[in-house]
Amino acid sequence: MAIESDKLRDRLDRATAHLDPPYAVVDLTAFDANSAALADRAAGKPVRLASKSVRSRELIGRALARPGWQGVMAFTVPEAIWLVRAGLSDDVLVAYPSADRAALTELAADPTLAAAITLMIDGTGQLDFIDAVRAPGQRAELRLCLDLDASWRPLRGVHVGVRRSPVHSARAAGALAAAVAGRAGFRLVGLMSYEAQIAGLGDAPPGRTLLAGAIRLAQRGSYRELLARRGAAVAAVREHADLEFVNGGGTGSVAATSADPAVTEVTAGSGLYGPTLFDAYRAWRPTPAAFFACSVVRRPTPELATVLGGGWIASGQAADSRLPRPWLPAGLKLVGTEGAGEVQTPLSGAAAATLRVGDRVWFRHAKAGELCERVNELHLVEGDAIVATVPTYRGEGHAFL
Repeated sequence: MAIESDKLRDRLDRATAHLDPPYAVVDLTAFDANSAALADRAAGKPVRLASKSVRSRELIGRALARPGWQGVMAFTVPEAIWLVRAGLSDDVLVAYPSADRAALTELAADPTLAAAITLMIDGTGQLDFIDAVRAPGQRAELRLCLDLDASWRPLRGVHVGVRRSPVHSARAAGALAAAVAGRAGFRLVGLMSYEAQIAGLGDAPPGRTLLAGAIRLAQRGSYRELLARRGAAVAAVREHADLEFVNGGGTGSVAATSADPAVTEVTAGSGLYGPTLFDAYRAWRPTPAAFFACSVVRRPTPELATVLGGGWIASGQAADSRLPRPWLPAGLKLVGTEGAGEVQTPLSGAAAATLRVGDRVWFRHAKAGELCERVNELHLVEGDAIVATVPTYRGEGHAFL
């Protein structure tokens, strides 16, 4: 492992020797290998790409061009419109309900966009909102997807998973589908259920054996319950709508979700970059593909090296797991009293004593696409050379959320 780490560091250093940090790179060999592995794990079912986990049009297109990948899951309506108008995809599912008046008005007024973009709903209030912002007399049919809550409720008052849709039971799903069927200007074409407590929660947290056991037990129980409930919900919805797709999963559950006979496609995205949150999974760990570099600028003690910047913190529950991880050279650690700082990050560990002012330290972000909110471009590396430099969403002037 140490030899492989040294080789990777040497490749990245040589490829970027002419650049001044901070900057971000994507190792295309690892990116493509992760893409192929995710498609293989889907066992023949299409993989829809979660754009929030990539946030670069060029790399979204690169993944979609590979076998097994089909369609995009966007996170806002303006982003979906942008991707369709750019010709990147004619099949974009918006993962969350929207109250963006301007974007919904634009969508409803353009038949090409309306045919390519599917909106997410979990209640009739969203239909009321869309009708209120449409132009008078405009009732062009809009595509809809029903968001089925995938959380597990094993006991009264116990909620395992994220707080998403209020639609939890098959009966509720059928009732909402019936309501959509009775509304002019809408067509229900899909159902989605994201099992975050399985797909987005690592089952092997380092050094926490008891917690790992509890997570695995909960995931097994949740999966069995969802398998039955999702199947019943799909059947209830199909009584009122001709579903084109049933979407589920995420990088952490591609294989398990694909095995559900009710599911027709799975979603993945984070596994293309391989951020640190996925180091805590047993079933499959992506090869780290995305990194950012910071420069050593001072040596406060012989045992410490300090880099400029580095505090690129991930979203979610505030915890050490959301901090970026110093990755190369191997053996570096954040200092507990300072963590990853806005303008400087001190590092300890055996490797710190070997670093000189001007050396690079390579970090990995905790989450995938959020790295791209910090940089305007990604340098794409093959071997020990940069083969292309491509813009992120931010580099193209967009911050969709």
